[in-house]
Amino acid sequence: MPDTRAENFTPALGKHWLTPFYDLAVALTTRERAWRNALINLVAPEPDEHIVDIGCGTATLDIAALQKEPLAQLTGVDPDSNVLAIAARKTAQAGVTVKFIEDYGDALASHLPRNGVDKVFSGLMLHHVPTRTKLSIFKSAFTVLKPGGMIFIADFGEQKSWLAKALFKTIQTLDGFDTTQPNAEGILPVLLQDAGFAQVREVKIFFTPVGTISLYSAQKSPGHNRRSKYEQYGTTFQP
Repeated sequence: MPDTRAENFTPALGKHWLTPFYDLAVALTTRERAWRNALINLVAPEPDEHIVDIGCGTATLDIAALQKEPLAQLTGVDPDSNVLAIAARKTAQAGVTVKFIEDYGDALASHLPRNGVDKVFSGLMLHHVPTRTKLSIFKSAFTVLKPGGMIFIADFGEQKSWLAKALFKTIQTLDGFDTTQPNAEGILPVLLQDAGFAQVREVKIFFTPVGTISLYSAQKSPGHNRRSKYEQYGTTFQP
């Protein structure tokens, strides 16, 4: 039976017809070079590490990671066949090899070995999906990561000032308030903890013309377990 979710995901810029303009839009509006370089430096790919990019989009981050460490093994996961076609062209032109999986970020265990991945990262994808899906993605990443493995996230986080909140309305109008408002209220580190991750940190915040982008890191530590904190966010964010 076909996965009907394939028609329900939010495309890279909110509309399928805008997908070809995604790279340019991100570069112009999000200070991409700053947060991208910071994310890749935090991931710090090593030779032969298996690293997974959830919501890889057009593979800009994957190319940057492999240019930093050509011997790393990169897997990019995305449900959008249109962006994966662009990603395939870009990686071929860059002369790097990335294994692409056309599926959702919460299906990692269907494609990858449990406890077999060294690192997971994601850039500007999580604000596209509902809260229950954000949590499912984090749980999926936790499943495939090795004990001690790390997850790194760059996405719109808590918008802490009135100016950041005002600027973020542009993203919310484009991508939808239901999926973006939880990010704006600081849900991502809470969900990382609820998925089992420890040492959850907001490493850095980048101010951009469309709000602030936060860089998070967390670790899979055996035996880590926390009580769910959803109640502090009210029923809107119940999974």
